[in-house]
Amino acid sequence: MNVRHALITAANPRQRTLPLQTLIDRDGTPRAALEIILREADGTGIEEFVVVVCPGDEDAYAAACGDLRSRVRFAVQPEPRGYGDAVLQGQAAIGDHPFLHLVGDHLHLSDSDLSCARQLLDIAAAEKTPVSAVQPTRENQLTSFGAVGGKLLGGDRPLYEIEAVLEKPTPTVAEQELLVPGMRAGFYLCFFGLHVLDGEIFAILDEQRAAAPDAALGLSPALAALATRRRYLALNISGRRYDIGADYGLLNAQLALSLGGRDRDLVLTQIIELLAQNGR
Repeated sequence: MNVRHALITAANPRQRTLPLQTLIDRDGTPRAALEIILREADGTGIEEFVVVVCPGDEDAYAAACGDLRSRVRFAVQPEPRGYGDAVLQGQAAIGDHPFLHLVGDHLHLSDSDLSCARQLLDIAAAEKTPVSAVQPTRENQLTSFGAVGGKLLGGDRPLYEIEAVLEKPTPTVAEQELLVPGMRAGFYLCFFGLHVLDGEIFAILDEQRAAAPDAALGLSPALAALATRRRYLALNISGRRYDIGADYGLLNAQLALSLGGRDRDLVLTQIIELLAQNGR
């Protein structure tokens, strides 16, 4: 897959300000979360970013793009009709081309020399098929993520062939439908907030919209349908995702950025001082 477009969804009305929040990046530079997300994909061959926003948010988001603004286009989701509907708003700009999809409320920190996005794009290019990033996740967090079931493929890469996709399943349902051979007990493969997809996902979303025009349109049902139509893979990414929309999510993301960056020693000192003060 020759991926030149990235699609970032940021139109959830309950979380529309999250990508505009300022954090200190690993190099010590203040940046909006949106710019950090864009930089995750920058340098991987991405030429154009399409950011899906709520009506009226274009100017605020443009200011949050930093020096990548010239490569960003905005698509508006007129009404909050679901995550899948937000993805569908990118169809006019992307067409049938393959694209990297990122969510506007997740930051990613790699554990290797390759960014999380680069790891995923390399697999998509090698396998020539859609692939989603996943991470083993404790069952008590299942209701915050989409999750997949499937089988581990041979070779030296943590790569899985997806057979089932469920959105925020309960542990009971996951135990019945999302078992993955070799996974530790109590853990499941949950989405990481990064996907490489192509125009077929738009076609599936169009079909599902036509079948239920008044219902909220999810992405996970479309990905589940994709898995029944063609080879669809999951890569266990070497890295961590940070959901900035979760409780203390911005705090956790900021700590992760700081502890993995230039100011690690300074931040560690401040944390120790804070713990000492509150331990009295």
